[in-house]
Parts: sequence; structure tokens; C-alpha cells
Amino acid sequence: MMQNYRGDVMDLRVVRRVEQHPQAWRVWQPVIIPGQKKRHLIVAFGAMVNGKKDMGDILATLSTDDGDTWEEPVMIFDHRQRQGIVQFAYANPVLYRAPGQDVIWCFAMRCPIAQKNSEESQLVGAFTADGGYSWTQVEMAMHYAGPLITCSSIVTTEIDSVHKYLLPAHRNTLQEDPRGSRDHFVLSSTSLLEWKLEAYIPQPTNARVFLHEGNIAPGETPKELWIVMRTADYDETDRTTDPPRAYSSVSRDGGQTWSVAKPEPDLHNAKSKAFFGRSSNGTHIYVYSDGPPQREKAPGFPNGGRTSLRYKTKNPGDTLSEEKTFYDAWIKNSYPTLIEIAPGDFRCVWDSGTPDTPRTHIHFGKLQISP
Repeated sequence: MMQNYRGDVMDLRVVRRVEQHPQAWRVWQPVIIPGQKKRHLIVAFGAMVNGKKDMGDILATLSTDDGDTWEEPVMIFDHRQRQGIVQFAYANPVLYRAPGQDVIWCFAMRCPIAQKNSEESQLVGAFTADGGYSWTQVEMAMHYAGPLITCSSIVTTEIDSVHKYLLPAHRNTLQEDPRGSRDHFVLSSTSLLEWKLEAYIPQPTNARVFLHEGNIAPGETPKELWIVMRTADYDETDRTTDPPRAYSSVSRDGGQTWSVAKPEPDLHNAKSKAFFGRSSNGTHIYVYSDGPPQREKAPGFPNGGRTSLRYKTKNPGDTLSEEKTFYDAWIKNSYPTLIEIAPGDFRCVWDSGTPDTPRTHIHFGKLQISP
């Protein structure tokens, strides 16, 4: 499929369009994982139900030819299925396969559909044992009692000689509660079914920042983990940090404790989810939306930000690379997610739109990075 664009991503395909979902007005926040067989890929994404903000259905679609074509999606979480008299809507899927297992999990958020947005959500889960063709919902055992917002994948770790899974999440209870907070934290589990609060990411000591939508990746030494987070002003969330930067924190004990969050001077973030991860050869990669915030016009961005996607890489012990173009087609693009299938060989998804309308379709592409 030929498209007029600039960037290093290759073999571009459209996974799904909003017109294929009559009940939805946007498709958004896709995630990707290898399937059970060679060249199989699974993408989960949200279909934002009409009249609601950031909530709807979660669906999964399968490719059997390494992303060249995509099958009709199946439902994972359906907003039309009531739980007794309560009706939920869903958001922010996370796909994960535990090492050595064939079962693939989809974690997401559920929120009573009467809410105006999905900020006050609970964790839900479902699994597929047949490579993505069908999904079975499972109720989580939650020892963390507050609301949460998921956004990025699970990593494995070892804490006090116990194997654990870590899931980054945040909350924004300050939006509706003057005694609430905007904090980033990490949940842990030994089973993927029972989840506990493992740690908070400590706020900067000079001025608080709205830390959210962080990605955890292995660092450069054993037991070291890095988290890189989207940011906004803590009290006025329509504003970016000054300057607009991602913040990071480091754990050197497998995720049990974390350093005070600090700005990353060379990692741009203007209130939009970015991807941060590490390849098997040790190279870290950061993929992000450049420019101003989504609705803020600026020179070179006549329709606001969240347009072109850029990326930077960092080899072990080295400094960050210069900015490179991931994908730029003069349209809206946001929320990239990557998965490595071979050393330095990534499969990528993100939501795209038109020059002035976000999230009208889901894009897929391939990216190769060299150490």
C-alpha cells in the first residue's frame, strides 16, 4: 500500500477504520503482540462509543501474514454486556504473554458508562488460549483499592527472590475530588490474577508534576528498571511542563523502590503518550509525538500537535541519538506501541487521523533499529 509520508517505518498498513464501527466515533490506543504461530500478530484497540469520552469497547484483530492483512476483529470487552444492572465501558488495553506460556492476556480498564470519562476505572482482564480468536474474561483480585488508569505493558522482575509481574498505572482523582491526587504507581502480581500496590513513583521535590502513562523497561545493569512518563502541569493539566519534557525514574531493586522523578532534558513530551522500551540488543528507544499539545496551534502545526511521530535511540553507555522521523504524513498521529520480534526488528501500531481530526484509523508498520 503506497502512501505519501516521511519516516523510517516501513510496510505501512491500515488495521481498522472508524467507519467500520457504527457505534463508535473514534478508534484509539492500539497495542500489539506476537501471536502463537510464526508471522502471527495480534492487535487490540479501543472503539470509543458514541457520546462518551475515552471509553467504549476493546477489540482484537489477528494478522497471519506479519501485518500485511488483518482479519475481522472479535470483541474482548463489550460495553453492551451488563454486569447485573451496571453497564461498563472500557479503555486502554494492555497485551501480555508470560514467558514460557501460550496464553495471551489482555488487561484494560472498566468504568461505569454513566461517568463523563474513564478516569475512575478498575482493572479487568481476559485471556485467549487460541491465538486471539476468542477471549475469556476473568475477574481480578485487587488489593489496590483505588481507581487506576492503565497505558503500557507488563514487565517481569524479581523482588526479594520472588518472581513478579509489574504493571505501571496512574490515577487522577484530583480531577473530581479536591483531596484527590495525581500520582504514578506500580502494581505487582505473582499470578497475573491478584494485584497489589508495589510502589509509588516519588514526586519531584521542588514542584509536583502530573506523571502518567509511563513505560517500564530494563535498564543497563542487573535488577535496574527505568520508567519514562508522560507529563503535564500538576494543578493545571491543560498545560505542559515548562519546557515540555518527559520525566523518568529508576529502580535498582527490581521495582520495589524508585528514585525521585526528574525531567529528561532531551525527551520531548507535550501531554501525549509516548513509547519507551529496550531491544534485546540493549538499545533503548523513545517514540513520541512532537510539537505542541493536541489542541494548541503553533508555527508548523496549524491544526495543533499530535501530528508527526519522532523517535530517539540510546545504545548502552552512550548518549541519546539525534531526533529521527518515525512517521510523518501531515495528519494526526498518537499513542505508538512497539513490540520486538527479532533483535532490533519491531512491529508497530498507533492511532491516526486526518489533518484536523484525530483517531479515525489504526496504523501498522515495521521499524528496524541498529545498535
